[in-house]
Amino acid sequence: MKAERPSSSEYKAITPPEQDSSPFKPPRPLLATAVIGAALIGYLVHKSPDARQRLESMAEMAQALGDLSESDAAVVANLLAQPTIKETAHA
Repeated sequence: MKAERPSSSEYKAITPPEQDSSPFKPPRPLLATAVIGAALIGYLVHKSPDARQRLESMAEMAQALGDLSESDAAVVANLLAQPTIKETAHA
């Protein structure tokens, strides 16, 4: 492929960008921790049933795949065991 250079009238070959050129590939457990962390923050902020379900399902899936440590799973389980302010207000 050739493109005209703005500083001259000569044509110069340009190379297309590489696909997936990022050398960083996070290990699956770190990626799972990041996704569950985002779901955890979403649950803490919104306290909605949808956010809770998202957190539960992601934690269960990551634990089943072996990407979530027992201690991280315990943190999520303890958080989900605590009633939210909205739940206690309706009781």
